[in-house]
Amino acid sequence: MYVLICPCITNPSLRAEGITSEADIDQFNRARERCEHFGIDVVTLPCPETLYLGRDRLPGTFLERLNTPGFFELLGDLEAEVREVIRTRGPPLCIIGVNSSPTCGATATHYGSSDGSPSKRPGRGVFLDRFPEIKVVDVSEFARYRVYLAAPLFSEAEKKFNLVIAELLTSHFFQVYLPQDVGDDNHCRDSEEHRHIFESHVRALDSTDLLVAVIDGADADSGTSWEMGYAYRRGIPVYAVRTDFRIAGHHELVNLMLEQSSTVVRNPSDLPGAMKSPRC
Repeated sequence: MYVLICPCITNPSLRAEGITSEADIDQFNRARERCEHFGIDVVTLPCPETLYLGRDRLPGTFLERLNTPGFFELLGDLEAEVREVIRTRGPPLCIIGVNSSPTCGATATHYGSSDGSPSKRPGRGVFLDRFPEIKVVDVSEFARYRVYLAAPLFSEAEKKFNLVIAELLTSHFFQVYLPQDVGDDNHCRDSEEHRHIFESHVRALDSTDLLVAVIDGADADSGTSWEMGYAYRRGIPVYAVRTDFRIAGHHELVNLMLEQSSTVVRNPSDLPGAMKSPRC
């Protein structure tokens, strides 16, 4: 199992001058960490822009710098190299792109404009566009893989369902923090243990990329609701699972505040797709 990864993710010095931020470096590092954590091999793509324009270059669009017969010839040669890798190793899990790149954009690219319209447009960069059969994920999405699973955990049935969700997410290369694995769960625990559990969960929330919440029941679990609100306030994307067929109103499954602050799915199998799993 492997991914094809844009070269500036493994070597940011290949990017045009002045465009790499600390946030970019953090995303690049965490994308590589995800691969390492799950044993995913990384195969680095060639960098068409560096090969054609050199390392010392200013930012520019495809139309400004690269729309030449020589560059298209280079793209053809590089595509042949990559397709040989695919022929030898089999199809990759995905390609990890870098949005805005004229060549390696995943869902947006600085293509340029000749009529005054915005230079950035939806779609892949011109190099990744040569591999339409392979899923492309932007590095900013691929870097989000640490998940906090917020859910009621007070019965064996609840704990088993949480394990099902955790195993599903792990199979899609998400690293899951499962609160039921932390701390003493008997009713005799003291205030010191309560503080330990609370602090452990808050630390995990502060370092997570995504939150998945189970909101089944006549009303959502209070601890789960608190965790959802905390994540939402911190700008952490929240995904809620509601398999319960009961509804609270014509346009409300359980609680409008929870639903408006999250992406709700009705079946756990829909979670990976909503979370932009590289396997979907």
